[in-house]
Amino acid sequence: MDIPENNSELQHSSLRDSEVLPGTLYLVATPIGNLGDITQRAISVLDQVDIVAAEDTRHSQRLLSHLGIKTKLTSYHEHNEDKVTPKLLDALEAGRSIALISDAGTPLISDPGYRLVTQAHDREAKVVPIPGVCAAIAALSAVGLATDSFAFEGFPPAKQGARLHFFEQFVARRQTMIFYVSCHRIIETLQDMQTIFGETRRVGFAREITKTFETIKRMELSALINFVEEDENQRKGEIVLVVEGDLTVQETGMQIDHYLSILLKELPVKQSVSLVVKLTGENKNDIYKRALELKES
Repeated sequence: MDIPENNSELQHSSLRDSEVLPGTLYLVATPIGNLGDITQRAISVLDQVDIVAAEDTRHSQRLLSHLGIKTKLTSYHEHNEDKVTPKLLDALEAGRSIALISDAGTPLISDPGYRLVTQAHDREAKVVPIPGVCAAIAALSAVGLATDSFAFEGFPPAKQGARLHFFEQFVARRQTMIFYVSCHRIIETLQDMQTIFGETRRVGFAREITKTFETIKRMELSALINFVEEDENQRKGEIVLVVEGDLTVQETGMQIDHYLSILLKELPVKQSVSLVVKLTGENKNDIYKRALELKES
């Protein structure tokens, strides 16, 4: 990451970045609770663009009013994307600047906007992110689980059968996993996680991030279920669950990498893979794929 060498460079960069360009789509992150988390650049962009496309105009109007911003709001949500997307794209082509915001956090993260952004790129419109708060990343950073490799998986299905099947595909995943969960289904979701991942799998519980009753915990699943069942308040508000990856799979993967890194220095890929399969008993195709990745890197 490039870091400005002096205050003058930083100041010039900030001034340049705050200028809104015509025909540009800005993806503006907004607070998820604490209004103090809005960035100066976000305020500047929201104030200068021609249109703010908002998931819920009534909700977003309160934010703009709080900031003293009078930019025109237009409704843009999952139920009107088909109708509104072409109009917004036409506005971009006509040289108008647009800011896309969701009800809270970073646009497109389990929120509408993908269709608009991908079609803006198809038309070669300029798309600019205005970074800020994201509940998934805030939770990941705070719960004390591995952050070097992770996957965001959105909301689990509402029905139990589909939810169990959904979790099954992640049971042996090495990465840390992030889920958004409805407070109305938090107990059932944790119980289903325990069924699939086991009662000792560690889970980060992040509730009402940045708000007055923020809760950040990391527990084994069995303990977390008891914690949430015993305190009614933990079943309210916005919840993010961060699930630890399968440590046994991680250890096996590290062992395979160790063997391959030694053997590939002296032997061809095919022979190295054959030896590692004999040493670990793991799947030959998986080891061959990993050997090629290590060879390329």
